[in-house]
Amino acid sequence: MSLQLVEVHVPPSHLELFHKKLDDYVYESYWIETQKDGRTLFRILSRTGNVEDILNDLEEVSYQVEGLETVLLPVRAYFSKHTIKSKDKEEEENQKAKLKRASRQELLTTIEKNSKVTWNYLLLILLSAIVATTGFLKDSEAVVIGAMVIAPMIGPVIAVAFSSILGNYKILGKSAFTSFIGVFIVVGISVLFAGVMNLDLETKQYLSRTEVTIIDVILGVASGAAGALAFLNRLSGNLVGVMVAVALLPPSVALGMSIGSAEWDFAYGAFLLVTVNIMSILLAAVVIFSISGIRPVQWREVQKANVSRRLSMIFIFIIVAVLALLIFISEGRFNL
Repeated sequence: MSLQLVEVHVPPSHLELFHKKLDDYVYESYWIETQKDGRTLFRILSRTGNVEDILNDLEEVSYQVEGLETVLLPVRAYFSKHTIKSKDKEEEENQKAKLKRASRQELLTTIEKNSKVTWNYLLLILLSAIVATTGFLKDSEAVVIGAMVIAPMIGPVIAVAFSSILGNYKILGKSAFTSFIGVFIVVGISVLFAGVMNLDLETKQYLSRTEVTIIDVILGVASGAAGALAFLNRLSGNLVGVMVAVALLPPSVALGMSIGSAEWDFAYGAFLLVTVNIMSILLAAVVIFSISGIRPVQWREVQKANVSRRLSMIFIFIIVAVLALLIFISEGRFNL
């Protein structure tokens, strides 16, 4: 049984009202404790799938009540006579569930963290760019894969998609800037390598990232969907992060090497590949987040999110469609 503990510190003025609110919540059990500051601590044990409803209600109340504070804690184990007997029923409910996810509040906390430019992020991007460019120079697939393992490129891209679903333009702008900085550093490092070294541009690692096909759109969509699902379930992002880095890191290195070597035809192919992959990842992530039912609580935020969600999907879909058309044209399937 997947459970979480909601701790609510309730001021005396709203104690009676909160007792009544407990009847509206779905929970396994709760405990009450009087604190030294006069407030009452309610510990509410609830299944993960029901936690978001409780948090949404408490979030609305927190806007109006001074001194009401809420903390969400993980529960590693809980059992009682009731829970032992209800395992079969829980398994049936799990089979009926279509798309499980963590609460919006938990995901938003992670998104805010991933949207920021930190020294750790900059250093990991810098190191992954150096390793990936070295892998291109040595024509070593193993070295390039190693670079993709350490590249933290999944976080900001997923943050862009998530914030666009909620209509949170502040986080959207920060996430987009962080993603741009990451790609810019990778391109800049590879341009620097190309400027100071005599590069061999006939390697397999380089040439394969200067050509774009419709299969790359499928790769980007699959990467974005996997990244979004992993994020929703708070799974380890390492393996999925490698998949996203496959779509972003090597093409960015190829773009920088092409610019540094003044190979503009190759640069166009690499730039098109980077753009196709980014937009495909965003499209898939936006669709997954929309299906998961993530919505804000406040009425104004709901209205803004509804508009932002539709515009994001339309805008990204149009860009992906235009890019797919350019791919078909470059392959000679369409003639203008």
